[in-house]
Amino acid sequence: MTAPMKEKDTDRKKRRRFHFSVPSAFTILFALTVISAIATWLVPAGSYSKLMYDPDSGKLNVTNPDGSVDVLDATQKTLDSLGVQINIDQFTSGALTQAVSVPGTYEHVTQNPAGLWDIPVSMVQGTIEAVDIIVFILVLGGLIGVVRATGAFESGLVALTKKTKGHEFLLVVVVSVLMVMGGSACGLEEEAVAFYPILAPIFISLGYDAIVVVGAIFLAGSMGTAFSTINPFSVVIASNAAGINFTDGIVWRLVGCVVGGIVVISYMAWYARRLKADPNFSYVLEDKEVFEGQWSMDATGDVKKFDLRQKVILILFAIAFPLMVWGVMSQGWWFPTMAAAFLTVALAIMFIAATGENRLGEAELCDAFTEGASSLVGVSLIIGLARGINLVLNDGHISDTLLNSATNLVEGMHGPVFIIMLMIIFFLLGFVVPSSSGLAVLSMPIMAPLADTVGIDRWIVVCAYQWGQYAMLFICPTGLVMATLQMLKMKYTHWLRFVWPMMVFLLVFGGIMLVTQVLIYS
Repeated sequence: MTAPMKEKDTDRKKRRRFHFSVPSAFTILFALTVISAIATWLVPAGSYSKLMYDPDSGKLNVTNPDGSVDVLDATQKTLDSLGVQINIDQFTSGALTQAVSVPGTYEHVTQNPAGLWDIPVSMVQGTIEAVDIIVFILVLGGLIGVVRATGAFESGLVALTKKTKGHEFLLVVVVSVLMVMGGSACGLEEEAVAFYPILAPIFISLGYDAIVVVGAIFLAGSMGTAFSTINPFSVVIASNAAGINFTDGIVWRLVGCVVGGIVVISYMAWYARRLKADPNFSYVLEDKEVFEGQWSMDATGDVKKFDLRQKVILILFAIAFPLMVWGVMSQGWWFPTMAAAFLTVALAIMFIAATGENRLGEAELCDAFTEGASSLVGVSLIIGLARGINLVLNDGHISDTLLNSATNLVEGMHGPVFIIMLMIIFFLLGFVVPSSSGLAVLSMPIMAPLADTVGIDRWIVVCAYQWGQYAMLFICPTGLVMATLQMLKMKYTHWLRFVWPMMVFLLVFGGIMLVTQVLIYS
């Protein structure tokens, strides 16, 4: 053997020896919980006074940093005296239901560092607080299990595969466009988990991998939410908290939404084309067997005939999803109501499956529901663990301290520099406060008045909040990312490899739009 060959063998052994094993989602979140607990010892504790409207008494309650509560008249004069430049109607009408930060009231408070016992407690408490979405996910899993047991999925996939032959990417485009629109209009994010179980088997049958599934649903939906036009959980509540109308700047957000949607679909098209040409190109090749083992179904044609009963079952199953979107957008549905709607559909399908030829027994149907629900238990726990991290940070009174430091940092800066720094601050705060509505009511009453001091319209600050926070939410482990990846058996590093260009795009494109807005309107 020649010397060069020996060197190559040595290099291969070294690579094998030092191969890095990617931690699971549970390990990553546990590590972040520990880091958050340590941060409560290192970061000074502080808090702003928090303002809430009590509909029962018709009064404004101000909770001070020392824990005392002031009860004040719910009038515009009261808000003006507090420096809260929001119309009183936003509180009395129910548009603002969360606690709003009061400007100029930040105070250092007694340190409340997290101990070792607080780490497991936060995990449990976070899971308890996330029980609404957890129940929704378990019911969804049960519904999927029942539909699978009937064989309707397999028969439908055979028919779909035949009809989409040669036009497979068209379905990806349709799903992506709908998710961009849904994200922009009503912030379809947590609700989007309902689409993975139905689309994953379809995309697998069309020759795609987990990246395409997450890209068409999560990435497209998040890009739409980043450029929210009328989303009540993002731009509307942020505008209300900033004391402006949500229609201010809507044209800019609409243009951004169109551009962002085109960029996402173009990026997906590039990836899908490379994947079709060479399946080994897949970013998640090493997890292919695990992913397909959970979600693939027999679409080879060796399945039962796609009969009327199966068609009715799939129609009922499909109806559940536009019903959910309609309920969220127009009826104010939240996860308990959505779970009840999905459970109703599951019961109807179980009744149909228990009748006629090739009917399933009661025990089979119950087992199918149970097995389907159990397959998503890991996803449910991930959501609870992510919530636990936020609890540790909130109990340690860190969030307000970081916000106050950020406020002091940008105060007095020149217009374009101010708005870019503000976007970066919102990007960083998105990790600490991954909730769009939560960050809006926490930061907008503080940040929006700063725009007045540098001659910038407040709606531009709202844009900076949207584009900064959502760039972080593409990758934020404390948000929905880890639950999504757990559902589709995808490693976090594989997702980072795919999504980082979109995160950079949002920050760069958003930054250009923000500077342009400042130069035009200031």
